[in-house]
Amino acid sequence: MDIVLAAVVAAVVAAAVVALMTRRARPAAVALGPRPQGRPMEAPPRPSARGREDEPEPELDVRRAELARIEERLLSKQEALDLKLAEVSRKERSLEDRARNLEVEADKLKEAKQEHVRELERVAGLSAGQARQILLKELEDALRHDSARLIRQVEDEAKREAERRSRNILATCLQRMAAGHAVETTVSVVELQSDDLKGRIIGREGRNIRALETLTGIDFIIDDTPGAVILSGFDGVRREIARLTLEKLLQDGRIHPARIEEAYFQARSEIDQHIAEVGEQAVFEAGVGAMHPELTKLLGRLHYRTSYGQNVLAHSIEVAHLAALIAGELGASAKTARRAALLHDIGKAVTHEVEGPHALVGGEIARKYKESEAVAHAMEAHHNEVEMQTVEAVVVQVADALSGARPGARGESLEQYVKRLRNLEEIAKRHPGVEKVHAMQAGREVRVIVSPTDVDDDDAALLSHQIAREVEKELEYPGQIKVTVIRESRATDYAK
Repeated sequence: MDIVLAAVVAAVVAAAVVALMTRRARPAAVALGPRPQGRPMEAPPRPSARGREDEPEPELDVRRAELARIEERLLSKQEALDLKLAEVSRKERSLEDRARNLEVEADKLKEAKQEHVRELERVAGLSAGQARQILLKELEDALRHDSARLIRQVEDEAKREAERRSRNILATCLQRMAAGHAVETTVSVVELQSDDLKGRIIGREGRNIRALETLTGIDFIIDDTPGAVILSGFDGVRREIARLTLEKLLQDGRIHPARIEEAYFQARSEIDQHIAEVGEQAVFEAGVGAMHPELTKLLGRLHYRTSYGQNVLAHSIEVAHLAALIAGELGASAKTARRAALLHDIGKAVTHEVEGPHALVGGEIARKYKESEAVAHAMEAHHNEVEMQTVEAVVVQVADALSGARPGARGESLEQYVKRLRNLEEIAKRHPGVEKVHAMQAGREVRVIVSPTDVDDDDAALLSHQIAREVEKELEYPGQIKVTVIRESRATDYAK
């Protein structure tokens, strides 16, 4: 620091001296004027020592005073710098002392902490690692308990919210879809003007009726009902062709094998054309856009197919509308859901020709005619033939269940109804600890009463789950079946 200050002072003094010398040289330069013409240049007279001593004293005094002031300012600045340097040095020594004290205190704290840990280990009889393991285990148990409680709470809230939202969605969709239902059977009836026509229909030695049954594949029942001929068969298309053929024969009046064959092919041609028209109308009503002509024909065939008395084509159109509404509420693809819902039962149109569940058959048909994989998957999964992987598949299944479970949509014979109730009760009765089983609400609920001594609360919950899974596996039913396990325990005493 001293070296820097000395260099600054020297530089300032040198600058002052140069300035003074510059001022002294200026008058001599001004005195030099232009040299006269024709006269040789003479050297200026050199001032003598006497001349220098004769310079004016005031100018020298001013310069000396100025130098003195500069020197005084420099000395004062040097003193101030010395003071600041001393202050900085003092603070630096203080900080160094404080840092050394802090290091000493840190060492003391570390030693005290180690001594404290050793004393705790001595008192507890555990090492630090063992104590850490015990603490972590306790924390883990507490966190697991809290997380389980939180999970149960979230699950309960999610279930309540999901149930509320699902009810709102289904109620909205059902309110917007109010379609009628036509109940059909597996028989068709052709009215006769007189019973004399029955003999002509039978023909000589039964040749006419044999020709009719051979061509159409339908049973003609003539003797049971007066004034009518009953056509019986599970294939609705064949039954409709047979009905139209018989009506043409009765209208024409000529009934013989050649005319029967001619009328049959005419009726078949008309039905094929009608099937195509019905399929196109169904595609238009469902609003699914363009569709392959073969798929359209298969949809038209569903017009003559029933499921539990419900027309399959009308059911498919209704399911398409319901699926689109539900998908729109859930934010799924309404286009995919609508298309898959319309085609979900298309396998029923060829079930008498192709083996396998109609859901899987329908999925293969959809792929064959270049439908998207999302549509084919939703068709296959609507009866859980394959595992559901998309929201649209769930939507199609829900819409199918809604359409089938609606009151009045489907009908069952008494025999089938009783058989289903009996099967439900038998599935529940074969479990140990079951005392009584009651199928209620037309088979929509099963109440199982168990022995309290043989089945505890946990076993009751497990038993309801097992019965529900077995019902799903062994029975086919529309909608859902509620399984309730009832366990009652009583304690009785007498006061004497």
